[in-house]
Amino acid sequence: MEAPGRESHGHVGLASSATAVRARPDEGDDLVPLLYKDFRATLFAQVLALTNHDRQWAEDVVQETMIRAWQHSGTLEREPGMLRGWLLTVARRIVIDGWRNRRVRPQEVALEIPENAESTDRADSSLAALTISHALSELDEKYQAVIVETYLAGNTVRQAATILGIPEGTVKSRLYTAMRQLRKALGEVAAR
Repeated sequence: MEAPGRESHGHVGLASSATAVRARPDEGDDLVPLLYKDFRATLFAQVLALTNHDRQWAEDVVQETMIRAWQHSGTLEREPGMLRGWLLTVARRIVIDGWRNRRVRPQEVALEIPENAESTDRADSSLAALTISHALSELDEKYQAVIVETYLAGNTVRQAATILGIPEGTVKSRLYTAMRQLRKALGEVAAR
């Protein structure tokens, strides 16, 4: 990752450091402890706001920012104002990447599953599959085809229309009718 530019990125709220970072370019190992001492608190406060007050995520971002500072220690400008700007810019980019990743990948949720749930789930899913298969077999072939191509094969309406050689509107209307018939058939099975 290349060091961010020197333009201002809205560093409001970062107070100037009382201690100037006095590191020579060959003192990369000493840079991170100095950065932690001089900038960690203000950097953490800024990152905490960017992460919607997720303290663990903010800690992770601050640590990653410090690692990147250590990786670029040979090229970093040592003036405290420039370091603050660089750190905040890097941290902001890490947070933005994190938000993007969270949007792309759904949040993982730990579920507590009882020990006997697996066998019950298999029986329930087998029964459900059998019931749905039976209800599908009762449908007219033209309705079965659109269900198979869209819901089971995972195709879009446009793709299903191409595969089946019918207009998209026909696929939509057949899906609507097929789903109504399936709901009715499944409702009758559930009522028994």
